[in-house]
Amino acid sequence: MVLFLHNRYRSAGGEERVVEELMRLVPEQLGETARLLARDSATLGRGRAALGLLRGGLDGAEVAAAVAEHRAGAEAEHGAPLVHAHNLQPAFGWRALAAARGAGAGIVLHLHQYRLVCATGVCYTRGTECTRCHGRNTVPGILLRCRGGAGEALAYGAGLALWQRRLVEQADVVVVPSRFAVERLRVLGARLPWERAHVLRPPLRDFAERSVAAAGEYALVASRLSPEKGISVAVEACRRAGVPLVVAGEGPERALLEATGGEVRFLGAVDQERLRELRLGAALAIVPSRSENFSTAAAEAMAAGLPVVATRVGGMPELVGDEGLVEVDDAGAMAEAVGRLWGDGAAGARGLARVRELCAPERVGEQLRRVYSAARERL
Repeated sequence: MVLFLHNRYRSAGGEERVVEELMRLVPEQLGETARLLARDSATLGRGRAALGLLRGGLDGAEVAAAVAEHRAGAEAEHGAPLVHAHNLQPAFGWRALAAARGAGAGIVLHLHQYRLVCATGVCYTRGTECTRCHGRNTVPGILLRCRGGAGEALAYGAGLALWQRRLVEQADVVVVPSRFAVERLRVLGARLPWERAHVLRPPLRDFAERSVAAAGEYALVASRLSPEKGISVAVEACRRAGVPLVVAGEGPERALLEATGGEVRFLGAVDQERLRELRLGAALAIVPSRSENFSTAAAEAMAAGLPVVATRVGGMPELVGDEGLVEVDDAGAMAEAVGRLWGDGAAGARGLARVRELCAPERVGEQLRRVYSAARERL
């Protein structure tokens, strides 16, 4: 049995989809049972959230009970049960992992972002990438109020500083989505067991048979509308290139972006089925991020056979080929790349082959099997 822990964000995004896909992968590729124990920040309340951060978690009893319930059957069939922990803040914390370990489970700590050190998780503030916080020194993030108001910033900064070491001590193995993430976490001073760190790309299952980008009618951005995503640069690039743009997603910058004008349609949040339809009608996808770890949006666009224009940032070069990469905030270079790759079926086919190699279920399943074996070996 693999027990997934995940504290859902107030605004759902790519990490939620990765958790869902990994849960499907466990029975399909590994033949094990997967169970989800989730909390939701949207319903937790700010007072309870602050308490969870400052205590290192609210209660680990349910986690321990879930592990104990399945332990005998799991050991008989596959070995010791595992806890695959994703976002743990603010409800779970290190206490949930300690409770699971006390009940006999191995621990896989999956760091999708940099929230081990950075309160926002994206290392971006004041219009640029930021690594001011280092190790347990989260004072810069508190002073800059990177997360919410003064109270929320203080609760997050204090919680991360207090319990970072305890959290890491619970992990048998650590998982990150890109090679870049390993180096960024080193720069942030995260005291991780680097010899037990594994790169695991998110699994995808919807792969196009071929690229149909040549028949596309617009450029597509699928993203949260927040400053680090750089959507305004894509809007300007498409204006310069003279091509229509469709933006799917919601976020704090929507009103500001809508005021910029141009041939842009803002659709707000859409479900996965609608997003598939939008990709079928697109000539290319744009991922204009100013900060990125591993872009699920870019991977899904490539899996749909779309050529991708993206910024050369974070783990993006591990996914997108040089032909589609431009520098951050360079609207001119992005416009040139959009014109060059518009409806390029050959580029779409190359991207499709690349993302299949990295993210196909059988490929990720092999890697996940090795991760779980490494965790069980430490018990």
